[in-house]
Amino acid sequence: MTNTYLKSFGIGVIAGMRSMMAPALLSRKLVRTIPAKQPTKPVHYLALPPVSIGLAVMAGGEIIGDKVPGAPNRTKPAVLGGRIVSGAGCGAAISEVEGGQAPLGALLGGLGAVVGTLVFFRMRTFLDHDLGIPDTIGALAEDALAIGAGWSIVNSIEVAPQPEGAM
Repeated sequence: MTNTYLKSFGIGVIAGMRSMMAPALLSRKLVRTIPAKQPTKPVHYLALPPVSIGLAVMAGGEIIGDKVPGAPNRTKPAVLGGRIVSGAGCGAAISEVEGGQAPLGALLGGLGAVVGTLVFFRMRTFLDHDLGIPDTIGALAEDALAIGAGWSIVNSIEVAPQPEGAM
């Protein structure tokens, strides 16, 4: 079960890096893992193909928007709050799918989002201001890391056995 909660924290870190990347990757995995024609739980909505497509479009838009001059700072309260909500929701979903406690997964996912936001904000600042590496290069590296690490996390999800009709 510890592994489940590490995944919840990890997906939160991804949400801290790119708020829409975490739900987009998770939804893509759930569409292939627990397809739900008639959603009965919140996690089932992530397993709907139209939701997965919409989240992927939003994640792509976020990647592009991050490179635009004047993009809002990720540490502003509203932006940070969105990242925390994204991380908490994804952390709860992973915990629920793997048979863990969704509230604990949400807490760890939200905490991971705070950590990811602050660490990668500082990393980008360091690369740009201290090392002189253009911010776009740092942003592209962060995108690649978010996609790669995110895929690794969601592809390691193991759906817990459910009683007939429960999931």
